[in-house]
Amino acid sequence: MKKLWKTSILAGSAMAILAGCSSDESGSGSGSGGGSETIDMWVFGTTGYEELAEKYMEENPDVKINVQSTEMGDHHNNLFTALSAGQGAPDIAMIEVGEIERYREAQDRFANLYDLGAEDVQGDYLEWVWNVGQSADGEFMFGLPTDIGPTAMYYRKDVVEEAGYPTDPAELAASLDTWEAYSQFAKDVAEKTGKPVVDNAELIFNAKRDQADEHYFNRDNELIVEDNAAIREAYDYTVSLIEEGAVGNMPLWTPEWGQGMAEGSYATLLGPAWMQGVVKGNAPDSDQWMITTMPEGAGNWGGSYLTISEESDQQEEAYAFIEWLVSPETQLESFKDMGLFPSTPATYEQDEFVNYTDDYFGGINTAAVFAEAADQVKDVYKGRNYLLVQGEIMTALNNVLSSGGDPDQEWDDAMERIKQRLERE
Repeated sequence: MKKLWKTSILAGSAMAILAGCSSDESGSGSGSGGGSETIDMWVFGTTGYEELAEKYMEENPDVKINVQSTEMGDHHNNLFTALSAGQGAPDIAMIEVGEIERYREAQDRFANLYDLGAEDVQGDYLEWVWNVGQSADGEFMFGLPTDIGPTAMYYRKDVVEEAGYPTDPAELAASLDTWEAYSQFAKDVAEKTGKPVVDNAELIFNAKRDQADEHYFNRDNELIVEDNAAIREAYDYTVSLIEEGAVGNMPLWTPEWGQGMAEGSYATLLGPAWMQGVVKGNAPDSDQWMITTMPEGAGNWGGSYLTISEESDQQEEAYAFIEWLVSPETQLESFKDMGLFPSTPATYEQDEFVNYTDDYFGGINTAAVFAEAADQVKDVYKGRNYLLVQGEIMTALNNVLSSGGDPDQEWDDAMERIKQRLERE
């Protein structure tokens, strides 16, 4: 199987919801407009759900589904506005995983999918993915999981070979099975190639952070970042690589970052499954990129949930559709056609998944690498102000990287800014 992966999401950089934004869209879940009622569905990104909706309607001729896709920020703003107004929300809305905590405070605006039969399909999904979609007490299910973004290590064969390391994925993974080994690798890359081991501070910090049991808030939504040894360890580890001159200064989504992929300006990129499409898009003619596992485990960056609005008068019909849309069988189709990585482990056992190969990445089964990573992701509570805390830590690390800031002072300043901002929330 030789499918070109497409970028499905730009997750992890989700925009904050702006309550003042207005929407020109009005949901038709109430059946306004006469004729047969239409199930309205709002999505973002490149999902292929329009084509799948057509297939569903062919199999269910009494159902009409209208899929509307917009840019991710506008999508969430418009949805927030419609829910706040109490009218105009679609029957089905896609919510990015980084945004879901914001919507928990409006739980009464959503249908509880447990009331519609979600418990019957709970076993189809990875446990950590399912838990993110439900309330803390486990009584309310906001949405069914779509795709996910388990993380692995992308690497340039030419840079790795020049540094004196094996380029075979399994052999390299065995050589870099700990972060201590990766640190030595970083030194060797810098010394022998003159290049950084990683593109920027954010991705190395995220990779270490995501292996912790807790991040910035506990499940009571109390701020714990300052006293969380695992987060400080991730920060200090990133600083140590910066001080070795092993971290590049190529911020995500900039032209320099993309150009670096094409030119082999760094050795590794620690990213999610959907980053395959980004790498291919920025370096379409390269034959040097490969993928293997990261040291000591994996994290997740991205994914979404399909919710149903409480105001919809077609909740059962809407639920039947989304249950089909994100079933193991249909997620296999989304994987083959759009590169959406499945949240359903049964899909990983299907022949078309097991036998998947990608010529761009040396003909290896990249799907197997990310399936292994998906099983390692931890169930971590993030909290509605997760991105606020993340942003301040990134400011601190970038000050160390770009301006030579004192790491301890930058950390302390970041912690103080976080507290001040949260007090104003």
